[in-house]
Amino acid sequence: MDRFVISGGPGSGKSTLLEALKKSGFAGSEEVSRQLIQEQVALGSACVPWTDLDCFARLALDRMMEAYEQAKQDVTFFDRGIPDIIAYLHVGGRPVSAPYWQALEQYRYSSPVFMAPPWEAIYVNDSERWQTFAEATALYQALTECYQQAGYSVVELPKASITSRVEFVLSTLEQHRFFKTDNS
Repeated sequence: MDRFVISGGPGSGKSTLLEALKKSGFAGSEEVSRQLIQEQVALGSACVPWTDLDCFARLALDRMMEAYEQAKQDVTFFDRGIPDIIAYLHVGGRPVSAPYWQALEQYRYSSPVFMAPPWEAIYVNDSERWQTFAEATALYQALTECYQQAGYSVVELPKASITSRVEFVLSTLEQHRFFKTDNS
């Protein structure tokens, strides 16, 4: 089974790309962080990244490990992966404890990782995306470094239409010999 990550700073089109890949017939795992923020806000909990990043990171780690284990299809795309948590902790100036490093080793994704660059033309804030564009750009840099340091090949997505991004992902995977598209 191949598990591919789509990562990048907030508001860079990851979730839209995941939805398009799912419409193309691939399995996809939604962004855990967005789901957790919605749940924690509904509970009135302080376990949100802007109030208690450590608490939120622990919840995200558990949920991401669960999502990884639930992926049973030949190819599954993930909106963010476990290295994202480590990058967010680094950017937040928080320590990264042993469980995160253990999960980083135990739950390995396929390479390459697709990284969505900061794209101001499509960036918007919402109730789960509270970062400024400058903060999103800094997170992108930290995410790229974290994935590379973890041994992943990182491929930057083009700033292009969603159709072009899907074609880019599929073409890249075909070049890496993961599968052949119908267009081959």
